[in-house]
Amino acid sequence: MLRDYIRDVFVLIKLTRLNGKEYYLNSELIESIESTPDSVITLRDGKKHIALETPEEIVKKIIDYKRRIFDTLPLINKNKLED
Repeated sequence: MLRDYIRDVFVLIKLTRLNGKEYYLNSELIESIESTPDSVITLRDGKKHIALETPEEIVKKIIDYKRRIFDTLPLINKNKLED
């Protein structure tokens, strides 16, 4: 049960390609986001991704992702202490 919860919480951000297909991106690898008018996401290794979401929507997804991680830390730490 806890394993399923952790899997659901630690999902990467979901974005949409120009062709409408959804994909997941590790937000920790993002270096910059530009609006050109599509959103061009540049990763730390120089690779670029284009997404339908606006830069503001992407930033909100990143904030929500990180909030889920930090909200889950007490649950994970409590479970480690009980093991």
